[in-house]
Amino acid sequence: MTDQLVLALIAIGAGMVAGVVLFVPFVAISYRRRGTVTIGRFALWALALVYAWAIWAFTLLPLPDPVDMVCAGWNLDPFAMLGEVRDAIGRAGGRPARALVDPAVLQIVLNVFLFVPLGFFVRVLGGRGIVVAGAIGLALSVLVETTQLTGVWGLYPCAYRVFDVDDMLTNTVGALVGSLVAFVVPRHLRAGGGTTPRPSAPRPVTKPRRLLAMAVDGIGFTVFALAVTLVARVWQFFVIGDTAAEDGQVTVAVGGVAAFVVWALVALTTGRTVGDLAVRLRYVGGPLSEPVARVLRFVGGIGGFVLLTSLPEPWAALAVVWAVVLVGATLATDSGRGLAGLVTGRHVVDDREGASGLGTVSSHRVDA
Repeated sequence: MTDQLVLALIAIGAGMVAGVVLFVPFVAISYRRRGTVTIGRFALWALALVYAWAIWAFTLLPLPDPVDMVCAGWNLDPFAMLGEVRDAIGRAGGRPARALVDPAVLQIVLNVFLFVPLGFFVRVLGGRGIVVAGAIGLALSVLVETTQLTGVWGLYPCAYRVFDVDDMLTNTVGALVGSLVAFVVPRHLRAGGGTTPRPSAPRPVTKPRRLLAMAVDGIGFTVFALAVTLVARVWQFFVIGDTAAEDGQVTVAVGGVAAFVVWALVALTTGRTVGDLAVRLRYVGGPLSEPVARVLRFVGGIGGFVLLTSLPEPWAALAVVWAVVLVGATLATDSGRGLAGLVTGRHVVDDREGASGLGTVSSHRVDA
């Protein structure tokens, strides 16, 4: 496996982990800033996450062994790359087309292409123009080159990669090109592009939206539990000094209980799960009192699933059956009100209906 492939896999893996961690806030923010989540925007942000890690991986990795490293120099002569291109053409017998495969020329081209996605995302996701894209490209390139020059800000005794002002120039050109390329993206996918309903306007309650709420609950619960488990583990190992409990069962239990308590409190105080809140849904109507309906809303969703997973084997396998029932009920019921809607007699509405009024969908330009 080549070094470049390893770096690419690192970027993809790190981007996926970051995507899972940021999934819940992304959905919640999207529903408040744009009024909804689209597959196109989701895919663009996912690619941007992977790209951010790719920049880190391809410009700073692999880190050298301090024992074997050799200090690198620097190039402070702007446009020295033009001389390298001229030399490459000479080595190619005066044929510019053949010089394109010369390592020196390829390095210049790759430096340009590395920052093309940056300019693209600055315009498409940030809604900023070519000047801002170029400025951000230059600033990021300066940060990368300075990090290399300082040996990761003092981690190494000297620079482990060449500090090159030409890299800053080519990176900036790449960002400018990316900003121009972004014009091919449909306007409705660009920040500030096109006319869309106001974020405060109600949207249709659909089954995919309900499934998204369920995904938010599942992913959010897992991430929160893992985060608490990690903190508890660090506290147990480094603060208390309890190195004997290496199996981590106590900290895992602490994380699970903490997440369960938070999700239960949200459901019992608002009548909605974290997923419902993220996608702006609420249950209304029904013959049951509000406290009873809220308990059933929680148990008839993520709460019941978590309780079943806590059972001893083989009963914990019932959680899988419960998950299948939840998804099936969501797909089989009107507006995807699901099992919770069936047991409470309630139906699902957009939580903006009361504030905006039904049928009043005005339009405006969005920026994110």
